[in-house]
Amino acid sequence: MIREYKLVVLGSGGVGKSALTVQFVQGIFVERYDPTIEDSYRKSVDVDGTMYMLEILDTAGTEQFTAMRDLYVKNGEGFLLVYSIVNQASFNELQDIFDHVRRVKDSHEVAMVLVGNKCDLDSERVVGRDQGNIKAKQFACNFFEVSAKNKINVHEIFYDLVRTINKLSPTKFTKTKNTKKQRKKNTSGGGGCLLL
Repeated sequence: MIREYKLVVLGSGGVGKSALTVQFVQGIFVERYDPTIEDSYRKSVDVDGTMYMLEILDTAGTEQFTAMRDLYVKNGEGFLLVYSIVNQASFNELQDIFDHVRRVKDSHEVAMVLVGNKCDLDSERVVGRDQGNIKAKQFACNFFEVSAKNKINVHEIFYDLVRTINKLSPTKFTKTKNTKKQRKKNTSGGGGCLLL
């Protein structure tokens, strides 16, 4: 049986959420992209010898879609919190996004990965790697710097998120079929991320 996970990509507008998602799913770098309202992608992957079907929701970076955001946070099982290393404001907004996810999920165990995108623009960096590490410790999750353009760590962040979901929900997939009630219970996740 193939495992299905719903992953949600969150972050401010312009940090490269769509570029990361398209690079992971289609293997291409999209230079110009219309601002996203919400795009959904599906990709099957092999992580540590197990097949997964990932449904990835690429979300809007703007605040006007908060009602929609509540819905996909509620349904999401894993979250990529993305900022741009060349945009301090996008880093500063992470706390609000993190708090929002914890509030909607109503739990302290939510699978998350902190992602600093655009590491190919190191000469324009305004957010230090140490700041990312400190924030990841606060969020209790793993941290990667990535480049959608240069394909640096793009697959790793999605695979790491799958591993984190597995660690937080080890009983989600058993040999017997889960009932809807069990499935609901197992996917009602939570707040902080787990440091692997």
